[in-house]
Amino acid sequence: MLLERGPGADPGWDQKEMPFTEHLRELRTRLLISIGTVGAIAVLLFWPSKFAIQWMQAEYLHGTPLNAFGLADVLFTELKFSVIGGIVVGLPMLFFQAWMFVVPAIHPRTRRMVYSFIVPSLLLAFAGLAFAHFVVIPRVVSALINMTKEIATPTFGVGETLGFILILFGLFALIFQLPIVLVGLARLGIVNGRWLSKYRRHALFAMVVAGGIAAPDGNPVTMALLALPMYVLYEISIWIILIFERSWQQK
Repeated sequence: MLLERGPGADPGWDQKEMPFTEHLRELRTRLLISIGTVGAIAVLLFWPSKFAIQWMQAEYLHGTPLNAFGLADVLFTELKFSVIGGIVVGLPMLFFQAWMFVVPAIHPRTRRMVYSFIVPSLLLAFAGLAFAHFVVIPRVVSALINMTKEIATPTFGVGETLGFILILFGLFALIFQLPIVLVGLARLGIVNGRWLSKYRRHALFAMVVAGGIAAPDGNPVTMALLALPMYVLYEISIWIILIFERSWQQK
């Protein structure tokens, strides 16, 4: 595999020639650094993970006891927490390693666009986590506990329950990236505001279906709380694109 500078290439494009074996070595190095980073952080977070589990139980379950159905349930749950924490805390390093691997093949103008999206993407991810914490998870967990109490005695496993909460956090961190995806596609000229406006009904239907598929519990409340934020973010993306797309076309 060669990254070559053609005779008509942009002189500002700093592509480098690199044999396929060099790409494999580069990829191996980046993967080892990423795995080592996540592993080191996970080891540091293993002991504090039990306090995070206790906090989540008090915050979202309000005294509903969690049960361990196996000798290693708590151990595996703490391991899961520490690994996920290692991935989350290590995300800057993971993104950096991935970016350094692909950046030689990306045009400088596209690089500048990617750089401009970093801060908004992080802010939207935090907004998604906050929305999940303050709006979604308390309502969903409370609704599911009340439904359970109507016909059975709540007996929740520690691993499954907290894994469900973590899935909701991850889903909303991803859902709130929708404006970044749509604005990026518009910036590259793949979509435009008029096209997105024309197909908003189709988008709404797709989001309702996606919410039904992604809802971990199959609860209509969870489906609605997944679909509605996506559609609101879709509409916000359209307005952002309509405001800026003329200047993008001029550039």
